[in-house]
Amino acid sequence: MSFGAKPVVVEPWDKHNQELVTNVHPPDWVNPTPAPRYNLVIIGAGTAGLVTAAGAAGLGAKVALIERHLQGGDCLNVGCVPSKCLIRSSRAVADVRRSGQFGVKLSHDPEIDFGAVMERLRRLRAGLSRHDSAKRFRDLGVDVFLGEAHFAGPDAVEVADKTLRFKKAVIATGARPVEPPVEGLKKAAYLTNETVFSLTECPRRLAVIGGGPIGCELAQAFQRLGSSVVLLHKHAHILDREDADAAEIIQQTFLREGIRLVLNCRIKLVTRENDGKNIHLEARGKTETVTVDGILVGAGRTPNVEGLNLEQAGVSYDPRLGVKVNDHLQTTNPHIYAAGDICLDWKFTHAADAAARIVIQNALFLGRKKLSMLTMPWCTYTDPEVAHVGLSEREARERGVALDSFVKRMSEVDRAIADGETEGFVKVHTRKGSAQLLGATIVARHAGEMIGEIALAMAGKLGLGTIANVIHPYPTQAEAIRKTADQWNRTRLTPSVQRLLKTWLSWMR
Repeated sequence: MSFGAKPVVVEPWDKHNQELVTNVHPPDWVNPTPAPRYNLVIIGAGTAGLVTAAGAAGLGAKVALIERHLQGGDCLNVGCVPSKCLIRSSRAVADVRRSGQFGVKLSHDPEIDFGAVMERLRRLRAGLSRHDSAKRFRDLGVDVFLGEAHFAGPDAVEVADKTLRFKKAVIATGARPVEPPVEGLKKAAYLTNETVFSLTECPRRLAVIGGGPIGCELAQAFQRLGSSVVLLHKHAHILDREDADAAEIIQQTFLREGIRLVLNCRIKLVTRENDGKNIHLEARGKTETVTVDGILVGAGRTPNVEGLNLEQAGVSYDPRLGVKVNDHLQTTNPHIYAAGDICLDWKFTHAADAAARIVIQNALFLGRKKLSMLTMPWCTYTDPEVAHVGLSEREARERGVALDSFVKRMSEVDRAIADGETEGFVKVHTRKGSAQLLGATIVARHAGEMIGEIALAMAGKLGLGTIANVIHPYPTQAEAIRKTADQWNRTRLTPSVQRLLKTWLSWMR
């Protein structure tokens, strides 16, 4: 046996983070003696690696799982779990502030205890970490190795001075935040999603670089929790990859909530002064300097390919795009697969989970499951949320696919009116002249909970007519989906059909 765990500290080093580390990178962990050969060796214990390991071990495979830092990866430690805890607290603030419209009046603005917000985040994260713990996976029959891993050849991996031989391997090392090439930014000690959840005090003035999903989610959360936020984005509109109507609703919401947007922005230099951090930028032909106390960078992700010795294993990769895989998630070494952020354009936890299931079938059971067959929904957790699945109108135009689109605004949905959550819409696309579902965008307070119905229909090749026949409880916001199906039904009442119906009913009299 070998000791593979190097001490890891997650700030602040309180009881919650100590519990977290004890679970997902135990300081006293002893690496097991390697088996002569593994059915599967997995590098990286984020979502893709954990799902692959648990699934394969449950089917009887001999599995080794290697992690150099914290098991659970981004999702547990610096992504989905902590960000949603933070967003939930920020929503509570927003709900209190607008309670007057529901007849609940407050005598003063809510008092925000940012330290308590972050303590709750750490407590909940630590509690959930048991599911991703090294001990749990050992109990599932997985050999868990902590340490830096690299390929020693096309069928071997080295970790902590031990050689692990394999029949098949999986690269699941994920991605990390991009560092924008801005002079002075690094010296300014900027934050990313990997460090922002360690804060114990709320920055009075916060600049967020990047108007994509991560930047937008955190910009809104910090604005609501007490920061004065300026969002810097290089394009003309935030969330520019989303449906334009959806992005416009979020942009207008941000402006109403007091977030300053600087669009078409190019950051030239960052300097530090006594009164804060100065961001020198150019936007719409004008130069200015923005002074803040904190800078949060949410400007994309880059794959973790360094140090793996992929060349030795015969695995092709691109430093910017990650490991190259085919539709079966197989690398250029047919015995090595990849899953998750290291190889996917979809950088979502649920995408990593789905990819892991493909890898298990293809690597262990000669399966031919294809990535291209997946129906992939996603959600940006602003308030309101933006959820999407399938083709957008822009993508359909680019591919030359003719659409029929059906829209129901939340302001026309009884439950949304009762909830005071009328901002948003359900927009559903079908192939022109057909009930075949091709895509949808939902903007609503709980859009992420609603999009699954459409994703299920698409995956099951059920048309919009089927949704029209599904009874939805009244009143619910999801009823908006059925209302778009009712719109489609009405298109079937063409003038000729109406004439036939009129004739039939006259005859029936």
